[in-house]
Amino acid sequence: MRLLALILLLGGSMVGAHAGEPTRRPRPNVVIIIADDMAREDCGAYGNPRVRTPNIDWLAREGMRFDRAFITTSSCSPSRSSILTGRYPHATGAEELHWPLPADQITFVERLKAAGYWTAAAGKWHLGPAVKNRFDLVREANPSGFSSIGRNGATKRMTAGGSGAAQAGCDQWVPVLKQRPRDRPFFLWLASLDPHRDYEPHSIPEPHTPADAVIPPYLPDTPEVRADLALYYDEIGRLDHHVGEVLAELDRQGVAGETLVLFLSDNGRPFPRCKTTLYDSGIATPFLVRWPGHVPAGSRCGGLVSTVDIAPTVLKLAGVEPLPTFQGKDFGPMLTDPTARVRELVFAERNWHDYAAHGRAVRSERFKYIRNDDASLPLTPPADAVRSPTYRAMQRMNRAGTLPTAQRACFLSPRPREELYDVNADPNELVNLAGDPKFAGDLARMRAALRGWEQETNDPPAGTLTPDEFDRETGAALPNVVRPRRPRKPAAKGAKP
Repeated sequence: MRLLALILLLGGSMVGAHAGEPTRRPRPNVVIIIADDMAREDCGAYGNPRVRTPNIDWLAREGMRFDRAFITTSSCSPSRSSILTGRYPHATGAEELHWPLPADQITFVERLKAAGYWTAAAGKWHLGPAVKNRFDLVREANPSGFSSIGRNGATKRMTAGGSGAAQAGCDQWVPVLKQRPRDRPFFLWLASLDPHRDYEPHSIPEPHTPADAVIPPYLPDTPEVRADLALYYDEIGRLDHHVGEVLAELDRQGVAGETLVLFLSDNGRPFPRCKTTLYDSGIATPFLVRWPGHVPAGSRCGGLVSTVDIAPTVLKLAGVEPLPTFQGKDFGPMLTDPTARVRELVFAERNWHDYAAHGRAVRSERFKYIRNDDASLPLTPPADAVRSPTYRAMQRMNRAGTLPTAQRACFLSPRPREELYDVNADPNELVNLAGDPKFAGDLARMRAALRGWEQETNDPPAGTLTPDEFDRETGAALPNVVRPRRPRKPAAKGAKP
C-alpha cells in the first residue's frame, strides 16, 4: 500500500494501463479551455490583427497551433458531448441542442478518475445532470447570473458595464484550480460563456471599435455588421483575460511544465453562415496545445484533427488505453512531430439547433463535401443570430435586392443537395464545384467516403426532422412546439463503435 501511494504521488501510476507495460513519459495534468461560439480566425494567433488576445497568442507561442482542427457539429451542447465521449453526436444520444448526455454514455473523465486523476469542471455546463458524477467537482456558472438559451432567447445576464469573471462564466476557474489536491494529477474542464450572444457594450475596459472588424466575404460590410463584430470581439477579449488568469495560476503553483493545456471552441461564431453550418466558418476551431518540454514551442501542425480525437488522446497520454466505444483517433504523434498525419478525413454533422436541419460533411486537406438532406429549407442561422443586427441588415438588403450572391446563402431555398469545395483555392467555400465535370471524380470519392463513415458509425437516415422552435424571420419563439427525443441504442460497454 505504501508503494502504491508513492507511485501515485510521483504521477507514475500504472492504474488503467496494461499490466507489465511501462509508462514511457510522465502523466500530464490536463486543462481543457472551451470558448463558446468563437471562430478559429478571430484571435491574433490565427492571424486576426484586430482582436486583442495576448494570452491566447502567448499560448500559441509556447505550444502548437493546429491549422486544420474541426469540431464534429457546429452546435454547443452536442459538440461538448462529442468531446467528452469521443463519439460523433449521432452516436451519443445527445445530437440535438439541449439534449442532455444520457447516463449510459461513457466519457474519458471517469477513466481518468479511475487512473488516479482529480477531475473538475467549472463554468458553462450544458451537458445535463446524468454525467455530473463523472467529475469529482462541478462548479456551474452562477444560475442567478446565467441561463441556457431559452424560448425567450436569453443566454446571459450581465450587469451593466461590468467586466467581471462571473459574466463570462469563468468566476470559478482559478478557485477550482486552487482547490485541487496537491498529491494527484488533475483534469480540468473550463468552459466559458463568451463569446456567445447576447452582447452588451462595455464588457471590457477598452472596447473594440467598428473599425477593428475584419469582415469575411459572406457578410456585408455595413455599420451594423461592424458594430456587431466589435461587441463579439469584446467578449473574446474578456475570455482571453480569464485564459491568462489560468495560465498565471499554473505558473504560481509551479505546475505549468507538467500540464497540457488545450484551448478550443465548441463551434463557429454566432453569425449568419457560421454557427450551425457545415462550412469551415462553422466547424473549424482554434486548437492550441501547450505542454512544455513535450510539444515544441511556436510550432504549427497542418494535419487534420477532430474534436472526437481528444478523448482517446488524453487517455493515451495519461497511460490509459482508449475505450472501444471511442470513434476518434489518438493524435498524440502530432504533438511531437508537426508533420505527422493520423487521419485523411474529418467528418461533421448538422442536426436540429432551433430549426429543422439535417446535413453531413466530410473534409480532406483539400476538399470539402456537404450533403444537405434539408435542402428544401433555407440555411437559417441560430435564433439568437436571427435576432442580431447583422441578420436584420442582411434581411433588409436581401429584400431590396442589394445583397451580393456570396452573402445570400441564408436566404436560398431550395439549396443545393450537394456541395463540393476546393478549400485550398477557395477557403471561404463560395464556389460550389459539385456540378463541374472536372471534379466528378473528387465528388464521387468524397461522397463514397461519407457513406462509408455513416455505415461505420451507424448514422441513421434523416427521417422526419424535428420541427422549428423559432420563427425564421424574427427569431421569436413559436407556440406549442413539441420536440420529442428519438430513441437511441445505449453505448454498450466494450462494444465496437
